Formats: sequence, C-alpha cells, structure tokens
Amino acid sequence: MTRRFVLAFTLAALTLGQSPALDAQTDAITIRAPRMIDGRGGERADVMVTVKEGKIRVLGPAAGPATYDLTGLTLLPGFIDTHVHIGWHFDANGRYATGPEPADQAVLYAAENAWVTMMAGFTTIQSVGSPGDKALRDAINRGILPGPRLLSSLGQISNPKLTPNELRGLVRKFKADGADLVKIFASASIRDGGVPTLSQAQLDAVCGEAKAQGLRSMVHAHAPEAMMRAARAGCTVVEHGGLANAEALALLAEKGVWFDPNIGLVTQNYLENRAKFLGIGNYTDEGFASMEKALGLKDAMFSAALKTKNLKMVMGTDAVAGAHGQNMREIIERVKSGQAPMDAIRSLTSLAAESMNLHHEIGAIQPGHNADLVAVEGNPLTDITALQRVRFVMRGGTVYKYEKP
Repeated sequence: MTRRFVLAFTLAALTLGQSPALDAQTDAITIRAPRMIDGRGGERADVMVTVKEGKIRVLGPAAGPATYDLTGLTLLPGFIDTHVHIGWHFDANGRYATGPEPADQAVLYAAENAWVTMMAGFTTIQSVGSPGDKALRDAINRGILPGPRLLSSLGQISNPKLTPNELRGLVRKFKADGADLVKIFASASIRDGGVPTLSQAQLDAVCGEAKAQGLRSMVHAHAPEAMMRAARAGCTVVEHGGLANAEALALLAEKGVWFDPNIGLVTQNYLENRAKFLGIGNYTDEGFASMEKALGLKDAMFSAALKTKNLKMVMGTDAVAGAHGQNMREIIERVKSGQAPMDAIRSLTSLAAESMNLHHEIGAIQPGHNADLVAVEGNPLTDITALQRVRFVMRGGTVYKYEKP
C-alpha cells in the first residue's frame, strides 16, 4: 500500500471515528445556514435544516442554536456526477494504468478516487465501464468504507459485431450481475473520429431490452447520426456529442433523451496529462490532435445545446485518471460558456437525480430526502467558482467534512 493510500484511509478512518460523536443518529442534527439553494431553482435566506436517521426531517426558518452553524456559507444539496470512471488512475510510474494489476490495489485506487470526489462535495456518482466498481459500490453501501453513493454499469457494450439478440442477452447478463444501468458505445472515440459504430437495429435492441429490464441506458455518441439513432431507440441519455449539430440536439429534445455534453474536464485533463497517456492504446499524437480540435468546437456545440428548446441537460464529467476531485471544473466551464448559474446548479442536483430516477431520494433539500448536504464558501449564483470552495459535506446524515470559513 502506497503512502498516499495510507494517508487517504487514515483521513477517512479519523473522519469516521469522529462522526458518531458529532452525529449520533439517535438524536437530531440541526444545520443553520444564512443562504440555501434548494437544487430545484429556489433560494432561501436564514434556514434551519433538521436531520435525523439520515433523512431531512424539517426545513424551516433559522431559530435558536444549531449543531452546525454555517455562517458565511451557502447550503446546497449534495452534488451528483452522472458520468465518472472511478477506478481509472495513474500507476506508480505516473502512467495511465491499463492493467493487469492486483485486485486489492485496483480497488484501493478506486476508493481513494471516491474519497477525494466526496471531499469535493459529490455525494453521489455514477461510474460506467468497469466490473471492478461492484466491490467498491457494495463496500460503501454496507457502510464499511466512506465514499459517495455509487451506481455502476459494471461494464460496457461496445462490440459492433454482436447481433440484436446477442445484445439483448448481454443486457440481461448485466442485470443479473447487479448493474444499475447499461453503458453503450454507439460511436468511436473522438480520438478515432467519433463515427457511428452501432446500427439503428442494434441500438433499438439494447436500449429496448434495458428498458424491459428496468435499467437505464447511457450512450457514448459523438457523431450526429449516432446521437439520433440513440434518440430514436429511446435510450436514456446521450454522452459527449462532440460533433453534435442542431438536428441531433432537436431530436434528443423531441424524444425526451437527456444530454450530457462533457465540455469542462475530461478533454482538458487528457491534454494536461498527455505524457501519462501518450502511447497507450489510441492515445496517439493523432488522437490528441483530434481532442484538441474537438475542444475548439465545444463552445459552439454547447451554445447550440443551450438554445435547443426543451433539451434536458444533465451534469457529468467523464472523469478519468487525473481528474477525480476536480469534477466541478465541468460546471465552471459550462457557466463560462453561457449557462445560467442556477441552471448549472440544477443540472448537478435535481436534474441529475431525475436522470438517474433518484429524484424522490436525492438532489434537493426538502423533508423526506436523504440528508446529502454540501456548503460552500461564497454565493455560487454570483461567483460560480464558490462551488469549488467546499467547507461542509454530509452524506446520509453523517458529516465527513466541516471547515469553518
């Protein structure tokens, strides 16, 4: 176990050791905040939130002493990132780890990534692409490891040679293995031009079977045609859309398919860590040139998305090795590129929860919801970078971070 693992888990253990004393769940916890953004577009001043047994029980005007006084802070629902790769990491040589590596080492890296992500205010994440997520997800759910609520696809569907019937069978296998959703590659990577890779019949089969199995479907698609095939197939959400045009965006809106554009972190992180990826798989000079070109198109694509009537946009980062804990860069970039701060906040709280069918449990500050709460220094409605100054993190009624400003 490396020194940074020891440090991460020592911090986690210390936090957990403090939590029962601070947050005895047999007693109510009260949180007083001078400003609250509720996650659904509302804002209130001077509120008191009462938490008991992991749930928000009362939301009312501030009165009397509180267990936690968040003077100088803005209270929000816990943040949600709908698209991460929590196990991706750099190895001891500073290179992107593609394996094989011991399973215990891999899960420790993933746990470290989960911890730094939660310390950045993200109390729920959705990790797509790896069977290894299951052990981490289940350990967090059992309460033996601190971390954000974790949902996972436990793998991905990417083989264009599979028949529709074979694709349906693969979806059923993911369901049997305990996946929370299915991840589907309908186009090549942007490093390989982003061209469509699955036919309409194949997407109809996989997204149709996912729906029949009660699973959501997340579709990686860069090319407009790949996006439109996903929309016609009734898939849940389209990711990336690096080459999206007005027709593709309009069809997503018409079909009620969510769109997650990933403009603020993943490509920037690849370029910043070029030397750690270069030479592995399709991380070539040509691939990085394609990413740089796509980055230059992001503002026009995102501007078109903002102008598309009834398009439902959600917040995901596609965080990979080097990006974990920096998730909020996505929102900062979206606001810089023209999105209203309140809309951006909704995309990483209530809208993210809705896209994951968890809107009755998380994503808003209201009685009955899970007590996933975050407080930041400053007012993100006037300075969106305040969302990076996280001073308080509560997940499921347990406080993991509390720093007085």
